[in-house]
Amino acid sequence: QVQLVESGGGLVQAGGSLRLSCAASGRAFSDYVMGWFRQAPGKEREFVAAISRSGGSTSYRDSVKGRFTISRDNARNAVYLQMNSLKPEDAAIYYCAADYQPRTSGLRERGTVYDFWGQGTQVTVSS
Repeated sequence: QVQLVESGGGLVQAGGSLRLSCAASGRAFSDYVMGWFRQAPGKEREFVAAISRSGGSTSYRDSVKGRFTISRDNARNAVYLQMNSLKPEDAAIYYCAADYQPRTSGLRERGTVYDFWGQGTQVTVSS
């Protein structure tokens, strides 16, 4: 069992930056591939980024490549999403998710395969 708590959301102007954090509690954080997803009002939840168990591999949706960076600190049981050059279309509730893979480290984009989710943090981008 893993509990996830996101923080760091807020209101930012277009072109600005935010850093989201996700604190995990529970056992064996390093057994989980971690992902960030987002959901805007009236839209489906979408994949944003994922990071392997060791942090050595990452994956991003095309629209955030070059602007967002996912990272993790297994010693602190935390995963982060640095968001730069934010655009109004990035506004959404951002969710941290954990995908249990003790022997593999596939970076999966389907939210349904993730086992645990945080409550989300709101990101608002003004134009």
